[in-house]
Amino acid sequence: MKLFFNCIKPRHNWMQQLAIFGGTFDPIHWGHLLIAETAMQEVSLEKVIWVPSLNPPHKEAALFEHRVEMLQLAIKDNPAFTVSLVEANRSGTSYAINTLIDLSACYPNTHWYWIVGLDTFQTLPRWYRGHELAQMCDWLIAPRLLGGETITQSKLICKQVEQQMREQSYTIYWQLLNIPLVGVSSSLIRKLCRERQSIRYLVPEAVRSYITNNSFYSNKSE
Repeated sequence: MKLFFNCIKPRHNWMQQLAIFGGTFDPIHWGHLLIAETAMQEVSLEKVIWVPSLNPPHKEAALFEHRVEMLQLAIKDNPAFTVSLVEANRSGTSYAINTLIDLSACYPNTHWYWIVGLDTFQTLPRWYRGHELAQMCDWLIAPRLLGGETITQSKLICKQVEQQMREQSYTIYWQLLNIPLVGVSSSLIRKLCRERQSIRYLVPEAVRSYITNNSFYSNKSE
């Protein structure tokens, strides 16, 4: 049974439905792909646009070019997935609202969705122009897949964010995605690489080969 929480606002029939999926993707793994595929099915999206961050704050990541290449390898067999390099030419701090504005210029007449993890969604009220951004798209939220978080708890967290927005006279539309439990994360993959353990079946085989051939993460801190 699919679980849908809150309502997604209706769109006009002539508007395409596209979703942004931003992140570090260091590296991309099956969990990311499962989230995107679930969003495609539950909201009938035409396309998911993957947006790798150029210089993620507060963390050291593999070079942007390598993360983009791994993304391309992972999604190459799905025509509904595409990678955007909209962040590549940014100078200074990159803000989500700028990403949406830039992509809107490339994809006019679009009803936008933003795919985001629950932990990130929880911080939305503190984002730069977050209240404005919240109304420019609908939010597709991936619940926590680790730590035993229940769907009910995830729903309550989303409702808290909605309430914070409402107190500031802003409306937000969100939906909690019904994603099968997959206990994989980028940090786990990096840890296994450092310990020289297998990451087979945690990432697409092409990504695993790319990581192995370039000796990624073997001596890198999280």
